[in-house]
Amino acid sequence: MTQQIPSTEPELAGVRNFRDVGGLPTVDGRRVRHGVLFRSGHLAHATDEDAAFLSSLGLHTIFDFRNAADQKLEGPDVELPGVRNVNLPLSDPADGSEFWKLVRDGDIDQLRGILGDGKAAGRMIASYRTIIKERTAEHSRVLHSLAEDGVPALMHCAAGKDRAGLSVAVTLLALGVEREAILADYLESNAKHRRYKVRRNGSPETAYTPEVMELLSPLFDAREEYLTAAMETIEETWGGVDIYLERGLGLAPESRERLRGRLLD
Repeated sequence: MTQQIPSTEPELAGVRNFRDVGGLPTVDGRRVRHGVLFRSGHLAHATDEDAAFLSSLGLHTIFDFRNAADQKLEGPDVELPGVRNVNLPLSDPADGSEFWKLVRDGDIDQLRGILGDGKAAGRMIASYRTIIKERTAEHSRVLHSLAEDGVPALMHCAAGKDRAGLSVAVTLLALGVEREAILADYLESNAKHRRYKVRRNGSPETAYTPEVMELLSPLFDAREEYLTAAMETIEETWGGVDIYLERGLGLAPESRERLRGRLLD
């Protein structure tokens, strides 16, 4: 399968992991329209030039999936004139302020205790499953907004990887995008220039050792096993994507067709 990706991509100074989701193929031979659905990390550190570029996209809606703790740490999004900002906090994939305090400040023994022996990846998998099962109201709101008048839209969380990644994946499922293409787009967040910068307190000699970075990597990677767990949760809980969309998210067939009409070529 050949995935169509725009040949040029803007280099934003203060916004990581930005991309147009356009070009992805559907199972029935259509493609996601360019210029209607974007994804990124948070916009709190956007420069004036970044803001000017984002304004040029003609955005109708920005979905911010960060919670209050994220916004306190990073700051609010920059204001873009004429854009509707919708904050829909989703469970953080590494939830809990105490957990994140240990990630930022913990010594190697503490990190081994909370992240070692597969605990970090297990935490991520569990959180992906939880978001799918418990955040149906938020994902329903996103899809209904896109189906009505919410495009062009930008979805973001902190890193643009997990909460935004799942919300984009749910949207692409509703559009009928090929599973391989959904996964490929999700894994794009692993590119070096896209990745969220790990923040650790202390001296570089102890805060960012190879072992520390290896322990932290499951939290900051986009991994196929994480998205697979989300897809499996849909199958296990609802029996399939169509039932998940209609019963879990309340997306009636006519609304799904409106969504496809707005976002597909």
